[in-house]
Amino acid sequence: MESLDRRSLFAVFSALAATGVALGSAGAAEPALSGSKVLHYADLPLRKFPNGGEQRRVLVGTLPTGEFLEVHETMLPAGEMPHPPHKHPNSEMLFIQTGTLEYIDDDGSRLPAGPGDIVFSASNKIHGLKNVGLTPATYIVVSVSKQLPEG
Repeated sequence: MESLDRRSLFAVFSALAATGVALGSAGAAEPALSGSKVLHYADLPLRKFPNGGEQRRVLVGTLPTGEFLEVHETMLPAGEMPHPPHKHPNSEMLFIQTGTLEYIDDDGSRLPAGPGDIVFSASNKIHGLKNVGLTPATYIVVSVSKQLPEG
């Protein structure tokens, strides 16, 4: 598979927006994603974490078909984990943009992931992620669930 850059991935998300998904309002518990909208990267809110990481929320809310959807881009500094290995009811896909990551699978395996790779975490399976490289890593997370995530 050819490596996708940030601009290409956000073009995909803009196309997703054009097919009936809109940016949910930041304070709403469960905004409806039923309108269409172009999402400009520069307008996405930036959240900073104590470990030096950053996150830009792209979409969050419930689709007209009933699934809860969350999409965000994360920058993870070298040597860091976003959080300890965990599990949750939603399924996740990570589209790796830059950096050298290690995916911790539900059986404890540590699998390499880099630019252009896609990581899939199944519902209710333990998983984790660590930046094992010397530079920041960036990736886009697409999370889908039949229910709102906890917390």
